[in-house]
Amino acid sequence: MNRDELRAKIFSKIDELPTLPDVVPKVLDAMEGARSNAMQVTEIIARDPALTSKILRVANSAYYGFPQEIADLERAVTLLGFSMVRSLAVSMGVMQSLGSARPSSRFPMEGLWMHSLAVATAIKALARRCDRSEGGEQLFVIGLLHDIGKVVMDQFFADLFEEALEKVEHMEPPRLYVAERAVIGFDHGEVGAMLLKRWMFPETIVNPIGAHHQEGVPRGTDPVDLALLRVSDALPQSVGLGDRGSPSMSDICKDDMQVLGVETKDLESLQALLEEAREGIEAFFSAIR
Repeated sequence: MNRDELRAKIFSKIDELPTLPDVVPKVLDAMEGARSNAMQVTEIIARDPALTSKILRVANSAYYGFPQEIADLERAVTLLGFSMVRSLAVSMGVMQSLGSARPSSRFPMEGLWMHSLAVATAIKALARRCDRSEGGEQLFVIGLLHDIGKVVMDQFFADLFEEALEKVEHMEPPRLYVAERAVIGFDHGEVGAMLLKRWMFPETIVNPIGAHHQEGVPRGTDPVDLALLRVSDALPQSVGLGDRGSPSMSDICKDDMQVLGVETKDLESLQALLEEAREGIEAFFSAIR
């Protein structure tokens, strides 16, 4: 089967997935510009009781450590920030639509989301260090959804994905994306991009996810956002955060460090930050699942 036939098959499987909750396209639309304000987005989210409940749980989690209980959505939006609430709404909607994945001893879903949340935390912190705070909400979504293609593979190409997971156990160095390409024909970044493109996510989110295991910087992809994701993808593994959800090692490329203008001491500082944030990240994960 050639790549075009494989791509068509993957798209046909993606079309079998449940549609995104109604709130997600509306919030995505707001992320692309200044067409909505905090009050309008609060009203949109308030129509989804399950999402409202999760956002309140996040606001009251140890990840933020606010001194008083937050009991209403408007207060949560004020404290968490408009950008973070939009990011949470989008990310939780995607997780909800993909929540019925089969259990796997080689690929525990809890490990995947813990790793992804740690990457989302790391990418925001790294962006601040690189004076790239603008667009932080999209970076958080990129970090949280960067491995979403693994879920698609696990659901719809279970036998082949299991074969790739087994193959990577005998590789040195272990590289899951290499095993995926050999067994399935695409890596999880490419498959994740197919899913998010089908769901009408903006290219600023889709492109870095699709390219995070590719060579170089594909056309239309922001090199800084891509470097932020690649570096942030490797940092949680170095402190053992959610490593079972990322069953291969990611190296930090010197070219990416040069693009970001960071040094080894900066990465060591971020590793320490992640280690300190471990309890909060685990609490955040418990709130959103």
